Amino acid sequence: MERHINGVKSCESQAPVTQPEKCSPAGSFDVSSSTADEQIAESFIRQAMEIIVDEAVKKATNVQEKVCEWHSPEQLKKLLDLELRDRGEPESEILQRCRDAIRYSVKTSHPRFFNQLYAGMEPYSMVASFIAEAVKTNLYTYEVAPVFTLMEDAVLRKMIKVIGWEEGGDGIFNPGGSLSNIYAVNLARYRYCPDFKEVGMFSAPRLVILTSQECHYSISKGAALMGIGTKNVYTVPTDERGRMIPSALEEKIKLAKSEGAVPFMVNATAGTTVLGAFDPIDEIADICEKHNLWLHVDACWGGAAIMSKKHKHLLKGIHRVDSVAWNPHKMLMASLQCSAFLVRDKTSLLQRCHSARASYLFQQDKFYDVSYDTGDKSVQCSRKPDAFKFWLMWKALGSRELEQRVDRALAMARYLAEEIKKREGFRLVLEPEFANVCFWYLPPSLRNLPESPELWKKLHTVAPVVKQRMMKTGSMMTGYQPLGEKANFFRMVVISPQVSRQDLDFVLDEIHNLGKDL
Repeated sequence: MERHINGVKSCESQAPVTQPEKCSPAGSFDVSSSTADEQIAESFIRQAMEIIVDEAVKKATNVQEKVCEWHSPEQLKKLLDLELRDRGEPESEILQRCRDAIRYSVKTSHPRFFNQLYAGMEPYSMVASFIAEAVKTNLYTYEVAPVFTLMEDAVLRKMIKVIGWEEGGDGIFNPGGSLSNIYAVNLARYRYCPDFKEVGMFSAPRLVILTSQECHYSISKGAALMGIGTKNVYTVPTDERGRMIPSALEEKIKLAKSEGAVPFMVNATAGTTVLGAFDPIDEIADICEKHNLWLHVDACWGGAAIMSKKHKHLLKGIHRVDSVAWNPHKMLMASLQCSAFLVRDKTSLLQRCHSARASYLFQQDKFYDVSYDTGDKSVQCSRKPDAFKFWLMWKALGSRELEQRVDRALAMARYLAEEIKKREGFRLVLEPEFANVCFWYLPPSLRNLPESPELWKKLHTVAPVVKQRMMKTGSMMTGYQPLGEKANFFRMVVISPQVSRQDLDFVLDEIHNLGKDL
């Protein structure tokens, strides 16, 4: 039967309509049929959920299945039939569309997906995502989202405590770590120059952000978006492991001041995207206190280390910083997206910086405590209850299991690094500090060549070809990239507890099999 899920019946034929109240192109409908339409909608949802469980959960996590079924954009357009038409399709075809969407998507929960800084299936946060979509609420006021505003408050308070801000703090969940980093830039500027909010750039001198050369690109994007300018982002040199050099930071601050500019913020990184490096937060905090600079830590990737007694030393000094970006959807595996921005300030700086005081939404004479109407802290209006995914997962697993998740991921990364050392043709770029394992694969044809620019030029072409072949076979996915003058190398990111040592052994075997003829 051809129906729309929104409860409006579609016409069964092209014949003239004699009863417009039952079937009208203008969208009128028969109120008496609402029960039948609700049953159709419920039936569709149940069938779709079965498809999701079978295809997106069971199959997608089965190591015997492909990580991806590769097709070129033009081929995939034909397979998916993307055209949107005037008339809706029958339920059976829509269910097939659901199957196809899953079938041709990359299975990021597959045990052999190592391509990004997120991976694996997290059942509790996945269910929380389903609930959030079904409840379909918006997280701007307690009035419309009483449960989720309280949950976000509870999660933020817990994360603030874990960071070590004994006197508390503030925060908000955002759609991704990039926006969290941009929030930090805006907040730091507002603290230095509060008139900027109303008067704009005419009220401020030339402002400068300082960050490492290995930082996330969202810092430069934020500078461009907010009118600071990318040329006013001063990059600080890093050491051989990709960590910011504190003495070089001091020199860059002096340089900016000598040019008549005003440094106002330093961005430190806890877990760089490629190498997984951690900037020395304690030493950077000393410099920021000396010069009265806002210190933000982009811990989107590495923030999870603070959950582990064994590895939290990587974030030593984080309790001294002004703000932190932390993505539980990365190593802690909460469903996408789940990103927190945390601030040590307790003077409502976040609220004052972003508030627009919309009177139709944030009335101050409501009958409940309006401090729970948190939407005015955000640059968004519509905002999903992402914190619920982390809250439900943390409730189910507890802090100890989250700690073990971090410890296991780093132990598996160490296993992979040791295996790479044992294998002919494999070479580590450097010893891993976190869960990023970076290495080169040298096919037999290159193994006896002397170290020279010619060798590195040839090696630079190997990883892209191996990546192309693995994508087309669908056997696994791992990323590659150059770094500075270094030739293309593979970056393996080990996260998911579903990954076994056999999976890591398979990766090395497969790279060799795919590239040995190069």
